[in-house]
Amino acid sequence: MSNDVLIPLLAIVTIVLVAAFAVWQRARVAQSKNDPNRSAFTQAHGEAPRPNRPGTEH
Repeated sequence: MSNDVLIPLLAIVTIVLVAAFAVWQRARVAQSKNDPNRSAFTQAHGEAPRPNRPGTEH
């Protein structure tokens, strides 16, 4: 095979492997959190911010 085929093939294979690894890791994190749909950050996003600790007001 020439470089005209090997370089794009290597790039595509690398992207596919990285994407598959990321999906696998995301599934592991979701399973460990017992929430396969959303992360804790996503669930809490948009709620009112927590109050400041005493002495930290500006």
